Amino acid sequence: MQQSNTMPALTQTLGLDLGDRRSSSCLISAQGEILEEDQVKTTNEALTSLFERLKPCRIVIEACGHVHWIAKLADERGHDVIVANPRELRLISKSGRKNDRNDARALARLGRVDPELLRPIKLRGEDCRATRALLHARDQLVRMRTKLVTSTRGQVKSFGGRIPSCSAESFHKRAGAHVPEPLRDVIGPMLELLTQLEVRIRTFDKEIERISQERHPETKILRQVRGVGPILALAYVATIEDPGRFSSSRTVSNYVGLAPKLYHSGAKTPELRISKCGDRHLRRLLVNAASYILGPFGGDSDLRRHSERIARSGSQRDKARARIAVARKLACLLHHLWRTGSVWDPNYALAH
Repeated sequence: MQQSNTMPALTQTLGLDLGDRRSSSCLISAQGEILEEDQVKTTNEALTSLFERLKPCRIVIEACGHVHWIAKLADERGHDVIVANPRELRLISKSGRKNDRNDARALARLGRVDPELLRPIKLRGEDCRATRALLHARDQLVRMRTKLVTSTRGQVKSFGGRIPSCSAESFHKRAGAHVPEPLRDVIGPMLELLTQLEVRIRTFDKEIERISQERHPETKILRQVRGVGPILALAYVATIEDPGRFSSSRTVSNYVGLAPKLYHSGAKTPELRISKCGDRHLRRLLVNAASYILGPFGGDSDLRRHSERIARSGSQRDKARARIAVARKLACLLHHLWRTGSVWDPNYALAH
């Protein structure tokens, strides 16, 4: 489904506050008069009936778990759909009179006046959403593995034992011989679960490689950069989806939440933290890649020299700032490589 930020002149606007079971709707005229207010079940049948009953209008909904299939339903029936960015709707989220009816009214009125006030979100296609679901599932399994490893080490240590240092991937093989006798019946099932998790994670890794090669060959361009592996490359492609969305590679850092917030008032322009808007998973992967680039195996590159200029004082604060700065430049670099198909030159700045 294609979303458009520039909507044609419409006579009516429908604000739809989505709920898990029931959704509130508010239909207003071009003059702002409330024509109809109602509640509708959040089901395919009920919403289809609502959208078919209305003549083509602008429908404003807030991004949530239901948004993709509901937006598709409305779009297929000739309506112009605007998906509002929740971060821009403090008028709703911070309201002192917040309820479903008032939320639907606010969405309708904002959509009638100027859709740009809602900072409309472009919905991703089904293929990219399925790919992101795979990446997020793998991420959840890795987090579970980490928690189990940490818990096992803590339990063994409390009984006077110690499990030697090893990778998370090999932990389930090496830990069993170091578990004290009183804990074997407790730790044994945890190690079995770790074994199953490791098998499933490896299966996901193979699937990620297959999808990258068969459906997203552009990830090969991104993996030129040292520190960018199959997971980051695929996550980047599935999140950005279309590099043409951005007029400049520099704007990608804003999209993934790695650019500083802006608060310019009068003569004051304070230095603020990064916005942390956008996709949290991709942002974390970019920061992890930056840590690798700045580590002992990162090699010499423009990115590394950029961080050294920022972290010249050697303080922990400046090192953290340098890591975020490298992640920000990496987000822009990957977009440039993807859009142009260029060959990555780690020392491009030195040669120019």
